[in-house]
Amino acid sequence: MTDIYNFFLVFVFAFSIIVFVLLFFISAPYGKFLRKGWGPVIKSKWAWMIMEMPSPILMIAFYITSSEKSYITFIFLIIWLSHYIHRTFIYSFLQSGKNKDYPVAVSGMAFIFNCINGFINGYEVFHLTGYGASWIISLPFICGIILFITGFIINKTADEKLRHMRRNSPEDYVVPRGWLFDYVSCPHYFGEIIEWLGWAVMTWSLSGLAFFLFTVANLFPRAIKSHIWYREKFADYPVKRKAIVPFVI
Repeated sequence: MTDIYNFFLVFVFAFSIIVFVLLFFISAPYGKFLRKGWGPVIKSKWAWMIMEMPSPILMIAFYITSSEKSYITFIFLIIWLSHYIHRTFIYSFLQSGKNKDYPVAVSGMAFIFNCINGFINGYEVFHLTGYGASWIISLPFICGIILFITGFIINKTADEKLRHMRRNSPEDYVVPRGWLFDYVSCPHYFGEIIEWLGWAVMTWSLSGLAFFLFTVANLFPRAIKSHIWYREKFADYPVKRKAIVPFVI
């Protein structure tokens, strides 16, 4: 199984580079960038649930089958599930706006990636790496969990504020205002990037690093495209607002 892990680990690193470049030219066709020509579609709420489901399931499976369980690995499991239980079973059905169509092809590709990502992270954290009791007071763990919690709060707060805005205007997009939206167009993406940077640091794992880089590769170009889309759609869009990192870009 280690050979399979090594193969998929290299794959995610390489795939991240490809995705980062490609998404500057082709926007993933969902949400505001939904368009025809991508084959059959399903409703977005079901698409999100289906494609995210491998992540919590695989992580639980690797934890259960691990030979050495400790409170450190249990904390890692809870941290991972805190994001993915919400993303899979709550966010999927509480999304803002209308229940739009979502291409089956895109959902299928995301499902496959989440299988790979869940595999490499679950296998490395619960089967390859041994975390001693002192890991909980180590600098990587402390810094990583602070980053993760910070990113989690930013991500979930931004999602909730977007839901509230779209609830008041369900038929069309509006200019997001208030909180971090006054500084960046996509604070939800900013928060998620910080989350997985925290995961990579607290686990001090190659799989965590690979996932963080893929998250950047996936969300950074989309944030840039979303920022441009907002500026083109709304003539009064704040000119000083950045795309994803406050005061930077």
